[in-house]
Amino acid sequence: MYLKIKKILDRFFGVLAFIVFLPLMLIAAFLIVLDGNKTVFFKQERVGYNEKKFLAYKFRTMKSTKVKFNVNNPVIKDNNPNVTKIGKFLRKTKIDELPQLINIIKGEMSFVGPRPFLDVYYDVYEDWELKKFDIAPGLTGLAQIRGNSYLTTNERSYYDIMYIKNLSFWQDVKIFFLTIKLLFVGEDKMVKKVSPEEIEKLKEEIRNEKSEGK
Repeated sequence: MYLKIKKILDRFFGVLAFIVFLPLMLIAAFLIVLDGNKTVFFKQERVGYNEKKFLAYKFRTMKSTKVKFNVNNPVIKDNNPNVTKIGKFLRKTKIDELPQLINIIKGEMSFVGPRPFLDVYYDVYEDWELKKFDIAPGLTGLAQIRGNSYLTTNERSYYDIMYIKNLSFWQDVKIFFLTIKLLFVGEDKMVKKVSPEEIEKLKEEIRNEKSEGK
């Protein structure tokens, strides 16, 4: 039931947030051009709900988008030499993610949910990790407030799936406010690692649910 309400709330607040943050996005676009970039937006194909592909929008924060991708360490650090000066600020404040409000309005994303990743992950995902595609990907999520770039791929998948298993309005509210806290204190202050035993337990649960047809 909540999932249906969540979709309605996402689109309503997506439009509202787009209007509120439009001046900030225009300033960000101006600064990106001022920093020497010819293009303001970066579009990249991601995998979303029901494993359907879509184009995710972000503000351009890198000098070149032709960067070798490492599935074991997918989060690009701010000290990467390819990140522009203004890009470091946009990434730290998460302003670079604001264009994804368009994805939310289109119904391709949600405010809260598993972050959408590139399709190269299909080669490394285990069967239990595909559970994360049961709902729309989010602008922020449980993994993001638990350390994100400080977590392994399996740990991020663990949090993504735990979010789905405990889906509720109050969980979304909690993640929303903890995301705001994250902007002030930084990811390194909110790291919560997951033990191999916890991951194995979740794997078994998901596989049992799948075998039982749940």
